[in-house]
Amino acid sequence: MDQKGYRRGSFQSSTSDEDMLEIAGASLDFSMADDDPPLDREMGGFTSYNGGGMNGASKMMDFLEEPLPGVGTYEDFNTIDWVREKSRDRDRHREITSKSKESTWALIHSVSDAFSGWLLMLFIGLLAGSLAGLIDISAHWMTDLKEGVCLAGFWFNHEHCCWKSNTTFTDRDKCPEWMSWSQLIIGHGEGAFAYILNYFMYVIWALLFSLLAVLLVKGFAPYACGSGIPEIKTILSGFIIRGYLGKWTLIIKTITLVLAVSSGLSLGKEGPLVHVACCCGNILCHLFTKYRKNEAKRREVLSAAAAAGVSVAFGAPIGGVLFSLEEVSYYFPLKTLWRSFFAALVAAFTLRSINPFGNSRLVLFYVEFHMPWHLLELVPFILLGIFGGLWGAFFIRSNIAWCRRRKTTKLGKYPVLEVFVVTAITAILAFPNEYTRMSTSELISELFNDCGILDSSKLCEYVNDFNSTKGDDLPDRAAGPGVYTAMWQLALALIMKVFITIFTFGMKVPSGLFIPSMAVGAIAGRLLGVAMEQLAFYHHDWIIFSGWCSQGADCITPGLYAMVGAAACLGGVTRMTVSLVVIMFELTGGLEYIVPLMAAAMTSKWVADAIGREGIYDAHIRLNGYPFLEAKEEFSHKTLAMDVMRPRRNDPPLTVITQDSMTVEDIETIINETTYSGYPVVVSRESQRLVGFVLRRDLIISIENARKKQDGIVSTSIIYFTDHSPPLPPSSPSMLKLRSILDLSPFTVTDQTPMEIVVDIFRKLGLRQCLVTHNGKLLGIITKKDVLKHIAQLANQDPDSILFN
Repeated sequence: MDQKGYRRGSFQSSTSDEDMLEIAGASLDFSMADDDPPLDREMGGFTSYNGGGMNGASKMMDFLEEPLPGVGTYEDFNTIDWVREKSRDRDRHREITSKSKESTWALIHSVSDAFSGWLLMLFIGLLAGSLAGLIDISAHWMTDLKEGVCLAGFWFNHEHCCWKSNTTFTDRDKCPEWMSWSQLIIGHGEGAFAYILNYFMYVIWALLFSLLAVLLVKGFAPYACGSGIPEIKTILSGFIIRGYLGKWTLIIKTITLVLAVSSGLSLGKEGPLVHVACCCGNILCHLFTKYRKNEAKRREVLSAAAAAGVSVAFGAPIGGVLFSLEEVSYYFPLKTLWRSFFAALVAAFTLRSINPFGNSRLVLFYVEFHMPWHLLELVPFILLGIFGGLWGAFFIRSNIAWCRRRKTTKLGKYPVLEVFVVTAITAILAFPNEYTRMSTSELISELFNDCGILDSSKLCEYVNDFNSTKGDDLPDRAAGPGVYTAMWQLALALIMKVFITIFTFGMKVPSGLFIPSMAVGAIAGRLLGVAMEQLAFYHHDWIIFSGWCSQGADCITPGLYAMVGAAACLGGVTRMTVSLVVIMFELTGGLEYIVPLMAAAMTSKWVADAIGREGIYDAHIRLNGYPFLEAKEEFSHKTLAMDVMRPRRNDPPLTVITQDSMTVEDIETIINETTYSGYPVVVSRESQRLVGFVLRRDLIISIENARKKQDGIVSTSIIYFTDHSPPLPPSSPSMLKLRSILDLSPFTVTDQTPMEIVVDIFRKLGLRQCLVTHNGKLLGIITKKDVLKHIAQLANQDPDSILFN
């Protein structure tokens, strides 16, 4: 048997990129002990889910009627038993339903229990929406702080500062109330010295924000770094990482996310907002007994919280629900779908009420296009899909190679220095180019924008000829010098974003990948869109344009190409399809652009899958060795259960416990000499007939409690798991009955069961282990870790890369 309890020492020595394990040190105990208690005191009522007689001595009856704190709970870095948790919840629900007919108070309790899930979703939506609004407002202000300050009030960002100004529309960004650092320090903003001073202040602020972020993460909440989505996927599959969704992680992640985004690093806040929302869900679960005491029910709540996180990140409630279903959730019943929808709705409504951007929209880069697209434009859209797939595959391979290097070399020991160097390089390269100097969200907003008459951006500096203007729609026009300058700057920005994001994602600060990926695609899309627009303008008589693009008409919308490119690159990196398209059309409000988005998203997924099967989150899960059994992968090998089970040939025999012949000392010796998570219980060593399965944690807690509270329990006391005590001489010490902690219905398969069926059982039932029998006799055991190692071995990967149980 190979399911070993994961020891604290080996945890501290590992070097994970997503959860900063290598610099956790002593602070880990601080975050674990305080953030997410192991529910020891709360599980008393549910110590057994499969019954078991209690017909022993009266002393034994008294002892077992007391709640056993901790029995039925799980240790850190272990997998939950979904079957046991669901069975407990059914037992609890049956008890409440039967009691509801007895009294009015019990009926009220039954109604409140049924309503508690919806109330919890309401609280999650309100809290997630409020935190998202706070993060948006703070990040907007601190991003502008790098360039200057508002004299009317330092707490105003550039846009809010200039709202009351009397400047003309074209000079709206140059209001007297807003002063750059050079104007504030030396009195004027023109000239080489003023430029150098602004450059210096920009770099200093960026370094200050990023250093503060990494020091807070390192000092208070090591789990607050990264995007959090790989870990949330693993937690939702049943793995326990205590403290990962706790209150310290929530506080530090919220603060450092603002700092990291404001520093100008090539990262986004959208992925970390999912982590923040899941922290809110986990903390609020403690208000309701139903969710506090049951790990499976809690994971249903976390699935809904993930939907609320995406809802506030993109202003896309339906896209959030689909993202949770498609990308992060492991178990997603219909009830969770409805509750996810409600949580996403409340979160979006809360953020809309806060109105962080002052434009009555939930995101900075909301756009509306009204021009129809032509069928021939599908060709450039598919080209953007191919680019997105190639970029996604390139990014995943490069980023994973860099993160692996960080794990295996001394680089991982200096997270603060790494953040300092990457921030310094980013800031020094970003300032000279206005498209990299602005925040990435503002850049995407500008790239998505469809040029109007009043637009003063370089991207809209066309040669104007208004004789052919019809209504508000501007015709395709010849590009002016500003457009050509913008094209060069955007090309340089594209090269910088492509490479700097590889080194940024996975550093020890909160870092999302949605926004940088969308920026890469939006730049590529805008470049292609402007090229197509100029081609149509100068060659409208070509056969490909003649049928639908006459001279003086508005044929090509470059902003639409930017949007399609953004979707393609995001799809190439994450391999999202349905949820991605819905998020993009909720962002843009354009239902008529679903087909171009679908074509680009599907093409990017096909191209990226042809190069490498894994999305970025699955790749990080594998890199960190999390025990995640991917439900989307098919198991096609012809192996049997006997090929995977432990013990193998030449291994020591399987460690078992007999049902009524072992003493307390015998079992304590087994516990001390092995590190397994549980033990099969058999009739006798000779017969090897299976009785059940008992967990190590439950055994330790029960024996310790019995030694303290039950008279006469000594090292020579017999432990029995049967209904009736075995016959012993009168002089024998008191016996200890532990039938209540025995799982009488462990999952078993025969040694000839094909592994594809075993893998399906593990995936669909969420098992921790499965016992293997032959002609009714116990042969061995298959744990989730054995299954993962077997799959890794068949894929020619290192089976020892699976770190946790």
